[in-house]
Amino acid sequence: MNSLKLFFVAFAMIFAFQAKAQKEVSGVKLPATTTVDGQKLTLNGAGTRSKYFMDLYVGALYLGASSKDAAGVVGADEVQSVKLTIISGLVTRDKFNSSTKEGFEASTNGNTEALKSEIDQFMGAFSEDISKQDAFDFNYIPGKGTQVLKNGKLLTTIEGMEFKKALFGIWLGNKPADKGLKSAMMGK
Repeated sequence: MNSLKLFFVAFAMIFAFQAKAQKEVSGVKLPATTTVDGQKLTLNGAGTRSKYFMDLYVGALYLGASSKDAAGVVGADEVQSVKLTIISGLVTRDKFNSSTKEGFEASTNGNTEALKSEIDQFMGAFSEDISKQDAFDFNYIPGKGTQVLKNGKLLTTIEGMEFKKALFGIWLGNKPADKGLKSAMMGK
């Protein structure tokens, strides 16, 4: 095989590998896997959060083993991660905080009082402006809690499985922020 053919074969193989190594949703390239606390997680599903026909952010769910059972994922005491990538300049800190509070209300059926300090700690992590392309990771680690990262920088860690359930319930609960996004994150 001459060197030009070899080059094209190698190029095609690299391209095919990269295509399998990531998924693109609304212009956001998501890796097929991520590592949290030393554990490899695989992309379960991803989709776009839309409101009033406007795309706001891409949500992705990473799990140790694929699942289509949203309630099972929310209730599982195992390493998991939700990644949100902002794709709209319309998502401001104030709007994000307001919609997150609504999400906690929906996720807990209005019973947020028991998690007030944890929710306050979580909301306190969003004191800086939010910009298009900002990426937030919510990594749950059993025995440690939920890590909140912005663009790879750890902002806080919130203890407790009940908080994790409430947080993941925003996207995967019975009253999700966006039914289409829930379905996409569950790989449906």
